[in-house]
Amino acid sequence: MTDLLALLLSVVPVLGVIATGFAIRRLEWLSDEADASLMRVVINLLTPCLIADSILGNPAFARADNVFLPPLLGFVTTAGGILVGWWLRRGLGREATTGSQRTFATSAGICNYGYIPLPLAQVFFTSATVGVLFVLNIGVELAMWLVGLAMINGRPWREGWRYLANPPVFSILGTLALNAWVPRASVPAPLMQWAHLLGQCAIPLGLLVIGATVADLLPELKDRTGWRVIGWACVVRLAILPAAILALAWALPASREVREVLLLHAAMPAAVFPIVMARHFGGDAGTALRVVLGTSIASVVTMPLWLKFGMRLLNLGDLAHP
Repeated sequence: MTDLLALLLSVVPVLGVIATGFAIRRLEWLSDEADASLMRVVINLLTPCLIADSILGNPAFARADNVFLPPLLGFVTTAGGILVGWWLRRGLGREATTGSQRTFATSAGICNYGYIPLPLAQVFFTSATVGVLFVLNIGVELAMWLVGLAMINGRPWREGWRYLANPPVFSILGTLALNAWVPRASVPAPLMQWAHLLGQCAIPLGLLVIGATVADLLPELKDRTGWRVIGWACVVRLAILPAAILALAWALPASREVREVLLLHAAMPAAVFPIVMARHFGGDAGTALRVVLGTSIASVVTMPLWLKFGMRLLNLGDLAHP
């Protein structure tokens, strides 16, 4: 019970920052006009700095399997999650439209792969695990834009390629290449400190904007019936997929860092970005919002349970510490 409480106390602050973003939007301290510019700063500057700080000189990448295996696993687990969501779409009932079913599959299938697992990886594991998490997220991005976008809009999967050309993906690939040739000690210390300071801003600022976005979309829940969507989303995202991902992590002869990031992905609620995808690519934003809110709230309970179970299953030691 003490272990679970310690885990819960480690998860709640992350969700609390999202709630703070929600509150400051309602208080009109953060205007919606500021969202686009803030996210440009987060995506184009702060996140690449965090990536460079996490990958450059990371000892985990002395192993080739920590470079090549994580993207494959990120793609397989995410694409598989979307397909599981599509397979169970009929649980939404006959009143669910095709657009709602497609959005449900993508939203429930993609875990929160950035702003929640990153701070938890920093708290529970080492910088090596944080770096491997970024590399695994290349595969998640690939599956999200190729499989998830095609699922939402029903168009050919090839359309998603152009959205992969974004600063975080380039930063991961570029820093991995640099990491193979340039020791971290050779990089001027002031430059690394600059990247470190900016990188530490990425997660809290991103979480605040996510909370503000949820506040904007909340009115879309009115006059709709969504409990069935929330229930099935929790079944897919918080029950079926965690069990499948942990089984994969248990069966694979992978490094400790890879198993740790798979554990984090298994325990996560749904990602927030499919809400944006649904709004801009012809999906049902209301369905995506229900999936995100429902799984995020329920994950306050399920996340510590899956983390504790996964640590024991994967023989990763004791997770619960300050």
